[in-house]
Amino acid sequence: MSVCENCKKPLEVEIEPDEDEDIQMGGSSSKAPAAAPETYPDDVQLSCGCHFHWDCLLEAYQVTECSNCGKNIASTSSDGTQQVLCNLNNEGGLQENLDILPLLTEESYLKAYPEDRKNRAFLEFCREGDIKAIVGMLQDDDSDDEDEDEEMEGVQDESEKPVGVDAMLRYQDPIGDMQSGLHAAVQAQSREVAWLLLLLASNFPLTEIPPEVFQEAEAMGIMRGITEDKTDIRSLKDANGNTAEDLAKEVGGVWAAGWIGTGKLSM
Repeated sequence: MSVCENCKKPLEVEIEPDEDEDIQMGGSSSKAPAAAPETYPDDVQLSCGCHFHWDCLLEAYQVTECSNCGKNIASTSSDGTQQVLCNLNNEGGLQENLDILPLLTEESYLKAYPEDRKNRAFLEFCREGDIKAIVGMLQDDDSDDEDEDEEMEGVQDESEKPVGVDAMLRYQDPIGDMQSGLHAAVQAQSREVAWLLLLLASNFPLTEIPPEVFQEAEAMGIMRGITEDKTDIRSLKDANGNTAEDLAKEVGGVWAAGWIGTGKLSM
């Protein structure tokens, strides 16, 4: 078996079984003996022929150059953009000619700015339309804000410091065309996320927000605070100068009726 060029260990990883998957014995409270770790491949083969564990590649990553042999691992895609192709073999199976440049770019950015990890996770949930995960993050960080003074007395990892709900709601992705959560919701065609962001991070008239949006937000324990002195999320523009409404015009779909030109997505 080939070994990782960085750590010189076999290209595999052991994964501990989830405790929740322990089998209950005979209806009693006793559990079966802990299962042994399972072994899966963990092999990233770059175009130069060098192999790495995924984490080892991230640790040694040098933009578009192999950290082991020094060869250029970048190529140009059919649409003229730069890519880094590899054969990735992991728990999910073998994926050939997979472009990992977006993942490498993101991980390199987060290594330099670990405090942005929560913000980027929030944007990803907006892109996925995962309303429960979004609310969970906002609630968690709201609790963190209350305890911030106590937490800051000790040493704290940058990625674990409270972000602040207002900052998270209005975060713009520096490696994703400066998109906001509202841009992400529009791209994902998620009206539910868009309504939530309008409720929490805009000055859109509360009287024009559907009652069911209020009811759902109240049930989840969140509501609009003071917004007059804060940036209205509808005014944020991406790297191309587009508001969420400009993007909605391009996307069409669910935004074609009742959203464009109504002030919901642009001031």
